[in-house]
Amino acid sequence: MGRQSKRTTVLGSVPDGRRRQWAADRALRPPMRSPGRPEPSRAVRRAFWRLIAEGLATEDAGAEVGVSVAVATRWFRHAGGMSPISLNEPTGRYLSFTEREEIAVLRAQHHGVREIARRIGRDPSTVSRELRRNAATRASQRGYRATVAQWKAQQAAKRPKPAKLATNPRLRAYVEHKLAGVVTDAQGRPIAGPNVPWAGRRHGRRKDRRWGVAWSPEQISNRLKVDFPDDESMRVSHETIYQSLYIQGRGALKRELTACLRTGRALREPRARTKRSGRSFVTDEVTISQRPAEAADRAVPGHWEGDLIIGLEQSAIGTLVERSSRYTMLLHLPRLEGFGTTPYVKNGPPIAGHGAEAVREAITAQLGALPDQLRRSLTWDQGSEMAQYVQLKIAAGIEVYFCDPHSPWQRPSNENTNGLLRQYFPKGTDLSRWGDQDLQAVAVTLNSRPRKCLEWRTPAEAYQDQLASLSQAGVASTP
Repeated sequence: MGRQSKRTTVLGSVPDGRRRQWAADRALRPPMRSPGRPEPSRAVRRAFWRLIAEGLATEDAGAEVGVSVAVATRWFRHAGGMSPISLNEPTGRYLSFTEREEIAVLRAQHHGVREIARRIGRDPSTVSRELRRNAATRASQRGYRATVAQWKAQQAAKRPKPAKLATNPRLRAYVEHKLAGVVTDAQGRPIAGPNVPWAGRRHGRRKDRRWGVAWSPEQISNRLKVDFPDDESMRVSHETIYQSLYIQGRGALKRELTACLRTGRALREPRARTKRSGRSFVTDEVTISQRPAEAADRAVPGHWEGDLIIGLEQSAIGTLVERSSRYTMLLHLPRLEGFGTTPYVKNGPPIAGHGAEAVREAITAQLGALPDQLRRSLTWDQGSEMAQYVQLKIAAGIEVYFCDPHSPWQRPSNENTNGLLRQYFPKGTDLSRWGDQDLQAVAVTLNSRPRKCLEWRTPAEAYQDQLASLSQAGVASTP
């Protein structure tokens, strides 16, 4: 009978044995669902997103804060790659999870409210309110558990604010049109473009992309002030547009509209990850910032730049350019046995011919016989073909340095030479059909062209002058 009377009490009445404050605490709070297993605290989420901001992989960040790979991946994907919460630590106004754990321990030891408040340094009313509001109520047991209390506090603290683009249809329609509006010709006739269904991920290489007006969020944000100078309701920041695109649950812009952005990314990439996108074998000691300063002004010979030019079906040719004379050497990288006949194996042997071992041997064959003064340094990009650079330093007797990620301008002579070589080896053609004799003929032809930067001398002439000066210096120093 007593249990039934508890269930049928009218709103505002107090169950037997409860204080009147119990009803006041719940007057404005909707019923909470059972948490089941309470979700990780905001402190754990903040730690996770801080690690993501530092450039850690999603799996590593999840392991660091103690959540599974599935949970970490879900957090990252649902948030679109950006933190949905503030990373600033909360002020001391609110109880922390550590304080709630201490309250739970002291409560289990049958300490009173004032004694608990004294030990944790809080006002007794704060502790009393915490025990009333956030105590566990499942199975009619009002025990206090820190995890449940933290979950209840987080749920009560939520203040969901509707997105501006969700509440302003006119503004949303403008943004959607400038992102994904139909492409038209000069007469305003629509041009459909390729049919590219949304796949939930970024477009692949050499694949058709969806056509649209494709304004950037920054262009849209600033153009609103021009098109609607007197309408303050037609204002939105570019960051709001990005968040509406990438964060699920905002209810404003569909995620598929990310295909109309210039990058086409389905998830945002933390800035720190782009800075750490280099190869794992590249350490700070071999970055281009550690290269001798004499290599920058080209006054001292013996500093080389290298790269691969890629052709059809993973065919490749290696290129070496001496910075001072612009002298060019080409590396023959034939395909290995089994290419085209054996099935592709991920992380399998580099049978395309330009693996780390093949490139190391080709460079050693070209540079190993040069005088020491012409083997001062070699600068390369961070391609996997240079994974054996330590062995190369020993075999060829040359220091190796790596450019920063996505910085081809740090090898200007080599990039310029690669452009000249494309006259003989165009993109999209099979480079494996050319033998070593063919490559050397092209190298001779290129080294015989007069260069303006060499005062119309040829690279071959400048290179011979270097060899002659080194030979004379050797004779003069002989006792």
